[in-house]
Amino acid sequence: MDLGDLGDLVTPNGPHEQWQDHGLGLLRTILHQNGIVTDLLSTRAVTSWRQLKKQLAGYKMLIMNIRSYTFPPARKAAQIFKEVNPNSLILAGGMHATVALEELKEIAEIDRIVQGAGEEIIVDLVKDPLAFERVTMGVSSKSMADWPMIDRELWPKPHKRLQQNFNWPLEPECGWGPAPVVTMLTSRVCPWQCVFCNENSYIANMRRRPVEMVIDELNYLDRKYGVGSIVIHDSMFFQNPKWLEEWIEKYPRKANKIWPYWAAGRSDTVRQWPEIFTALVKETNWNTISIGLESGSDRILRLLNKECTEEDNDFTIDLINQLGDDFLIAEGKSLMAKDNYHRFPGDEKVKGVDYQFYRELLAGQYDDEVNKGLDGVNYHPDTQSYEDALVKA
Repeated sequence: MDLGDLGDLVTPNGPHEQWQDHGLGLLRTILHQNGIVTDLLSTRAVTSWRQLKKQLAGYKMLIMNIRSYTFPPARKAAQIFKEVNPNSLILAGGMHATVALEELKEIAEIDRIVQGAGEEIIVDLVKDPLAFERVTMGVSSKSMADWPMIDRELWPKPHKRLQQNFNWPLEPECGWGPAPVVTMLTSRVCPWQCVFCNENSYIANMRRRPVEMVIDELNYLDRKYGVGSIVIHDSMFFQNPKWLEEWIEKYPRKANKIWPYWAAGRSDTVRQWPEIFTALVKETNWNTISIGLESGSDRILRLLNKECTEEDNDFTIDLINQLGDDFLIAEGKSLMAKDNYHRFPGDEKVKGVDYQFYRELLAGQYDDEVNKGLDGVNYHPDTQSYEDALVKA
């Protein structure tokens, strides 16, 4: 089952709600290539639980890839599925199984839970789920080169009213480049350990997808569907300089077209490898650059364990300004310039933002509301402990 808010493929609020699930696409491709044919339903393709309930009747197994933001609809779907199919089995995996296992274990309707990667275990699990314990540790591929190319026609279709602009099985324009849009992964894990993410602590690392495999897939998709632009969903595209240098050398030469693309980077690596960064922008049409600057305060950057500095951020902004005016997206920030990017309240501020709410929040005015539901957590508001601060967050 494809998960998301009800109606996101019927009357979406924006293009991002229509993006497809690469985990679902990969696992469903693996199952079909191994002779296990599946049907696909989607909470995003209906506008009521009553609609979904009618579609679920008669199935013996439900498989869900659950992220934390799709946990509520996943829980509701599991309850409905067991209501209409009481003798069925529900298999669940995905990010939420890894970071919040206890929440999934509390859902009695879920029969088997896989933590971690599922690509090397999914076939055996679906063939004989009762041979596994209720909670099983998944098995990851050693390299993204071991993954098959996703069959994008196994992704859910949008409602007919969206089909004209959706470009299924590719994806709709989202403001970063022309349609049809190809979303893809070239690497799986960001190796840094920022406190607000730190994904390498719960996602198995693996070797990056070979440059030629990426280009071959893009050329195939272009021949079959036509490609307008690319969104590289990597948490951190700008890493591994040898891979980046190979991308610079081969993408302009071997791709059917040098399509523009969105991708993410860090200011410290831009400062470390400015020649590579410049070549990527100028030679590979990296025309929409997302840099997680996060803050203009070294104090806050240290608190976030960002491993970047104000000087790194300033250097990156200056370099991008030298390259052109239209490249940078600093997520959640505005009016980007060296003297005007998001800083902690009390430091320099973003123009046009009223920080009074944040001052009141930091002063403790909303502590009762913030701490609601944390009675069972050993949190002490007067402590200076970093870990306790994270509990409150």
